[in-house]
Amino acid sequence: ALHKSFVHRFFAFVSFMLSSFFIGLGVKNVDVVWGTSPPIFQGLSAWALARLKRAKFLFEVRDLWPDFAIAVGVLKNPLLIKMTRWLESFLYRHADRVMVNSPGYVEHVRSRGAKSVQLVPNGADPAMFHPEDTGEAFREAHQLGDHFVVLYAGAHGISNDLEVVLECARLLASNPAFRFVLLGDGKEKAALQAQAAVMGLDNVLFLPSVPKTEMAAALAAAQACIAILKPLEEYKTTYSNKVFDYMAAGRPVVLAIEGVIREVVEVADCGVFPRPGDARDMANAIQFLESDREHAAILG
Repeated sequence: ALHKSFVHRFFAFVSFMLSSFFIGLGVKNVDVVWGTSPPIFQGLSAWALARLKRAKFLFEVRDLWPDFAIAVGVLKNPLLIKMTRWLESFLYRHADRVMVNSPGYVEHVRSRGAKSVQLVPNGADPAMFHPEDTGEAFREAHQLGDHFVVLYAGAHGISNDLEVVLECARLLASNPAFRFVLLGDGKEKAALQAQAAVMGLDNVLFLPSVPKTEMAAALAAAQACIAILKPLEEYKTTYSNKVFDYMAAGRPVVLAIEGVIREVVEVADCGVFPRPGDARDMANAIQFLESDREHAAILG
């Protein structure tokens, strides 16, 4: 039920917060308790276990919750917002060390009470990927032929703004060269599939999530890879993990995210930058890559 609604997710998070605490009580000889957010509620379990076991409390922040939930309109209740902001600050202040995966998060956690902050940025294992691979087996399995494949791999949620990708596919539907592959799962996937059907998008293929070990084959089949988030100020702080996989796979990045991750792609000179939220600009960027496949390959 995790992907059905915010209420389902909330109860799933609270359920895990409680069960992880009671199960954790039975773990002996603990030196460090590693809590992680989101969801932020399990951080409270980690803090409590660390204090009961006289262990160090390491709190890992992978997204700025609740700020992101508030920004996309998922978290609206004023009381819940007040409670989660208090919990966020409490965990930062009481962690022996706060670990973040993006340089954009460092100032945020410090301003809310974190005393010791360590940046361990997102990345990828290059040994998992083979840029020279053309992904023939994946292309054949999904009848992609010799199309210019544009791949999005990741969550299909409210934050991911995949309606823009569908509109981009509609704008390019008259060009038979393109195929858009949306690989992954999430709360919005069913709605996106229904929207694509209504739009008559024969150039869009939805695929289920695959294990990380199979991602190399999927990325090898693509000529370009999309990273996209809603155009919100808060998302300028994120280090989108999929971008590093795209880079390790040697594929050009279609980056519709501003901020710190754009700096990475600009320095590497490995992508193009359509305006976030602008489907036509994304279509133009993808057409540019398809029109000069040699340059696209160089970017990759």
